Parts: sequence; structure tokens; C-alpha cells
Amino acid sequence: MNRHIPWAQIRSWILLIGVGLIWLVPLVWAVFAALVPTPVLIQEPPINWFSKMRLDAFVAAWQVAPFQQYYMNTIIFVFGLLFLQMITVSLAGFALARLEFWGKGVIFLIFLTQLMVPASVLILPNYRTIVDLRWHDTYLAMMAPYMASAMGTFLMRQAFKQVPRDLEDTARIDGANVLQILWHVFLPITRPSLIAFSVVSVTYHWNEFLWPLLVTSTPRSRPLTVGLSLLTQMSEQGAQWDLLAAGTIIVVTPVLIFLMFMQGHFAKTFLSSGIR
Repeated sequence: MNRHIPWAQIRSWILLIGVGLIWLVPLVWAVFAALVPTPVLIQEPPINWFSKMRLDAFVAAWQVAPFQQYYMNTIIFVFGLLFLQMITVSLAGFALARLEFWGKGVIFLIFLTQLMVPASVLILPNYRTIVDLRWHDTYLAMMAPYMASAMGTFLMRQAFKQVPRDLEDTARIDGANVLQILWHVFLPITRPSLIAFSVVSVTYHWNEFLWPLLVTSTPRSRPLTVGLSLLTQMSEQGAQWDLLAAGTIIVVTPVLIFLMFMQGHFAKTFLSSGIR
């Protein structure tokens, strides 16, 4: 019977490697498209690509658009929004999980209803609100619709409900107020949930395109995804795939590095966290 265990593990590894290779196909193709000039990529066989690779497309893509400014805008937008979301989802999740007040069930149902509403449905009213507030072409305009996350609130509510009541009662006996209990008791225990939400939020909003496209009009606030669209207007003869691929890699590389870092950190946090 022991011989079947290694074979089962081998099959699992083969399956995982196969899925990983399939996932890597678009990324590998983007790398080749960025390093190989477009005429060579289209007209010559793949065997000739390796001898004609160069980094000219990355240099040209970086010079075509102010990517330094776009990077700064994206970092401010994504991580500034994440900071605000951490505050709102933690407070809202704690209130819905631990506090007793009139209408709590109805408020929670409203949050759940928001999860079922497509974001595209709210574009027009959100845009009118931004115009009325005169926030157009600002970081606040990009952040405003996402400051209160229904998914994050639901996730933190479920995490807070798993914390034993004895820990909260002990903190109250020691004289801690509500915010101190949240900061010193609940947040350290539910750190894996916060990290999981952070990964989802950063990756989603780093790739956000439609809403920033609507509410930004100058390079001073445009994120990377909107700036990347400028590369499609570089040639009147057709798309320059090497520029587009190079720009795409410039945009997605920080996200890939972030995911690789957070994956290991999330595993360590999940394994090391516990109720002491």
C-alpha cells in the first residue's frame, strides 16, 4: 500500500506542473513579443527569435509615456485605497460581528446585496457624484467608489465571529475600550484574513482600467493601465506588438513580485497565527 502514496503524489505534481505551464503560456508569449521585433515575430520562424532578441522595445515604451508618473499614481491609488479599506472593513466588520445595535441584520443584508450588484451598473451615478464633488482627475475620484468594500466587510465579519468571546471579556476586564480591543485582540488574530483581502484588493485595483479612464484626463493622476493604452496609438500602420508587450510587462511585473512575496508571507502568517 505504501507504493501507491508516492505515485499519487507524482500524479498530483504532474497535474500542478501542467496547470502552471498553461498559466505561463501568455506570460512567456508576452516576453517573446517584447524582446523580438514585430516583423521578426510575425514573418520568421520561432527558431530565429532567440538570435534577434533585444531590449529596444522596453526603452521605447518607457520613453513613449511618463511611466514614472504612472507608477507613482498607481502606487498612491492602490495602497492609499488599501489603507482606507483596512480602516473601513475592520470597523464595519467588528461592528457587525460583535456589537449589538438596532438594524444590524438589515445593514448586513444591504452589504450582501452590494456583492450582487455589478460594478458597471454604478458607473453613471458614481461619475455624477465625482463631478458634483469636483473631484475629477484626482486620486480621490479613483478611490471613492471602493473605500467601503462589501467583500472585505463580509470577510472580516466572518473572521471576527471566530474569535472566542473569552478574549474580548478578558480585555474588557483589564479596562480596554472598544478600539483597543479591536486593535490589540481582534486584528492580530485575524491577520491572515487581512492579508488575503490585501492581496485581492491590490491585484484588482492595480489592473483597474475603466473607472480610472473615466475620471482621469491628465498624466498627473492616470494609473499604469490607462497610460498603457497610449501605446496603441503609436503607429498608423498597425499595432506595434513589441511596444504593447513591453508596456504590459512593465505594468504587470510589480504585481507578480507582490503576489510572490505575499504568498509566502500569507502562508507563514496563517501557520503562525493562533489563539494564545
